Amino acid sequence: MNAYRRILIPVDGSPTSNKALASGLQIAHEGDGCVRLVHVVDELAYLTGFEASALVFDELQNAARRVLAEAEEIAKATGVPFESRFVDRPGARLGDVVADEASKWNADLIVVGTHGRRGISRVMLGSGAEQVIRLAPVPVLVIRGSE
Repeated sequence: MNAYRRILIPVDGSPTSNKALASGLQIAHEGDGCVRLVHVVDELAYLTGFEASALVFDELQNAARRVLAEAEEIAKATGVPFESRFVDRPGARLGDVVADEASKWNADLIVVGTHGRRGISRVMLGSGAEQVIRLAPVPVLVIRGSE
Protein backbone atom coordinates (compact mmCIF):
# COMPACT_ATOMS: atom_id res chain seq x y z
CA MET A 1 0.00 0.00 0.00
CA ASN A 2 1.19 3.49 -0.84
CA ALA A 3 2.25 5.52 2.20
CA TYR A 4 1.54 8.76 0.32
CA ARG A 5 -2.18 9.35 0.41
CA ARG A 6 -2.32 13.09 1.19
CA ILE A 7 -0.24 14.90 -1.39
CA LEU A 8 0.33 18.64 -1.33
CA ILE A 9 1.28 20.21 -4.66
CA PRO A 10 2.33 23.86 -4.92
CA VAL A 11 1.37 25.18 -8.38
CA ASP A 12 2.48 28.28 -10.26
CA GLY A 13 1.31 27.55 -13.80
CA SER A 14 4.80 26.99 -15.22
CA PRO A 15 5.60 23.92 -17.36
CA THR A 16 7.73 22.54 -14.52
CA SER A 17 4.95 23.06 -12.00
CA ASN A 18 2.55 21.30 -14.37
CA LYS A 19 4.95 18.32 -14.56
CA ALA A 20 4.96 18.19 -10.75
CA LEU A 21 1.15 18.42 -10.76
CA ALA A 22 0.89 15.48 -13.18
CA SER A 23 3.32 13.41 -11.07
CA GLY A 24 1.52 14.18 -7.82
CA LEU A 25 -1.85 13.33 -9.34
CA GLN A 26 -0.47 10.05 -10.67
CA ILE A 27 0.88 9.09 -7.24
CA ALA A 28 -2.48 9.97 -5.65
CA HIS A 29 -4.37 7.99 -8.31
CA GLU A 30 -2.20 4.89 -7.92
CA GLY A 31 -2.36 5.05 -4.11
CA ASP A 32 -6.06 5.88 -3.85
CA GLY A 33 -5.09 9.20 -2.30
CA CYS A 34 -6.11 12.83 -2.50
CA VAL A 35 -4.39 16.06 -3.39
CA ARG A 36 -4.31 19.61 -2.12
CA LEU A 37 -3.28 22.21 -4.67
CA VAL A 38 -1.70 25.34 -3.22
CA HIS A 39 -0.93 28.56 -5.02
CA VAL A 40 1.06 31.16 -3.12
CA VAL A 41 0.92 34.78 -4.29
CA ASP A 42 4.40 36.26 -4.12
CA GLU A 43 3.69 39.97 -4.35
CA LEU A 44 7.28 40.90 -3.48
CA ALA A 45 8.57 39.16 -6.60
CA TYR A 46 6.73 41.72 -8.71
CA LEU A 47 7.86 44.87 -6.98
CA THR A 48 10.36 46.89 -8.96
CA GLY A 49 11.11 49.78 -6.66
CA PHE A 50 8.09 51.74 -7.82
CA GLU A 51 5.15 51.98 -5.54
CA ALA A 52 2.69 49.28 -6.52
CA SER A 53 -0.89 50.33 -6.91
CA ALA A 54 -3.97 48.47 -5.79
CA LEU A 55 -4.57 47.74 -9.48
CA VAL A 56 -1.26 45.83 -9.69
CA PHE A 57 -2.12 43.74 -6.64
CA ASP A 58 -5.63 43.08 -7.97
CA GLU A 59 -4.16 41.83 -11.26
CA LEU A 60 -1.68 39.63 -9.36
CA GLN A 61 -4.52 38.05 -7.42
CA ASN A 62 -6.59 37.56 -10.59
CA ALA A 63 -3.64 35.90 -12.33
CA ALA A 64 -3.06 33.69 -9.28
CA ARG A 65 -6.69 32.60 -9.24
CA ARG A 66 -6.43 31.70 -12.95
CA VAL A 67 -3.35 29.56 -12.23
CA LEU A 68 -5.21 27.73 -9.48
CA ALA A 69 -8.32 27.28 -11.65
CA GLU A 70 -6.20 25.74 -14.44
CA ALA A 71 -4.60 23.32 -11.96
CA GLU A 72 -8.08 22.44 -10.66
CA GLU A 73 -9.22 21.60 -14.21
CA ILE A 74 -6.22 19.30 -14.68
CA ALA A 75 -6.93 17.59 -11.35
CA LYS A 76 -10.65 17.27 -12.12
CA ALA A 77 -9.86 15.49 -15.40
CA THR A 78 -7.94 12.76 -13.53
CA GLY A 79 -10.76 11.91 -11.15
CA VAL A 80 -8.41 12.21 -8.16
CA PRO A 81 -10.14 13.81 -5.15
CA PHE A 82 -8.67 17.24 -4.58
CA GLU A 83 -9.10 20.55 -2.87
CA SER A 84 -7.31 23.79 -3.45
CA ARG A 85 -6.02 26.68 -1.43
CA PHE A 86 -5.12 30.19 -2.52
CA VAL A 87 -2.61 31.76 -0.10
CA ASP A 88 -1.92 35.49 -0.09
CA ARG A 89 0.45 36.16 2.78
CA PRO A 90 2.48 39.29 1.90
CA GLY A 91 6.17 38.91 2.69
CA ALA A 92 5.99 35.18 3.44
CA ARG A 93 8.50 32.89 1.73
CA LEU A 94 7.20 30.06 -0.44
CA GLY A 95 8.97 27.44 1.68
CA ASP A 96 7.40 28.70 4.89
CA VAL A 97 3.90 28.79 3.41
CA VAL A 98 4.19 25.32 1.86
CA ALA A 99 5.57 23.85 5.11
CA ASP A 100 2.71 25.46 7.08
CA GLU A 101 0.11 24.18 4.63
CA ALA A 102 1.59 20.65 4.70
CA SER A 103 1.49 20.62 8.52
CA LYS A 104 -2.04 22.01 8.80
CA TRP A 105 -3.39 19.58 6.20
CA ASN A 106 -1.42 16.57 7.54
CA ALA A 107 0.18 15.93 4.16
CA ASP A 108 2.20 12.75 3.65
CA LEU A 109 4.18 14.11 0.69
CA ILE A 110 4.90 17.37 -1.11
CA VAL A 111 5.48 17.27 -4.86
CA VAL A 112 7.17 20.38 -6.22
CA GLY A 113 8.75 21.37 -9.51
CA THR A 114 12.18 22.92 -9.80
CA HIS A 115 13.43 25.16 -12.57
CA GLY A 116 16.96 23.91 -12.05
CA ARG A 117 18.60 27.33 -11.88
CA ARG A 118 22.33 27.27 -11.33
CA GLY A 119 25.04 29.72 -10.47
CA ILE A 120 24.27 33.40 -10.01
CA SER A 121 20.64 33.17 -11.13
CA ARG A 122 20.01 30.69 -8.29
CA VAL A 123 21.74 32.97 -5.80
CA MET A 124 19.86 36.03 -7.02
CA LEU A 125 16.44 34.44 -7.38
CA GLY A 126 16.67 31.78 -4.70
CA SER A 127 15.19 28.36 -5.10
CA GLY A 128 11.60 27.80 -4.11
CA ALA A 129 12.09 24.04 -4.26
CA GLU A 130 15.17 24.28 -2.05
CA GLN A 131 13.22 26.30 0.51
CA VAL A 132 10.47 23.69 0.48
CA ILE A 133 12.96 20.84 0.92
CA ARG A 134 14.67 22.58 3.86
CA LEU A 135 11.48 23.50 5.69
CA ALA A 136 9.08 20.66 4.84
CA PRO A 137 7.76 18.53 7.69
CA VAL A 138 7.23 15.57 5.29
CA PRO A 139 9.12 13.99 2.37
CA VAL A 140 9.43 16.11 -0.78
CA LEU A 141 9.49 14.76 -4.32
CA VAL A 142 11.23 17.25 -6.62
CA ILE A 143 10.35 17.13 -10.30
CA ARG A 144 12.97 18.64 -12.60
CA GLY A 145 11.97 20.85 -15.48
CA SER A 146 12.99 20.16 -19.04
CA GLU A 147 16.44 21.38 -19.97
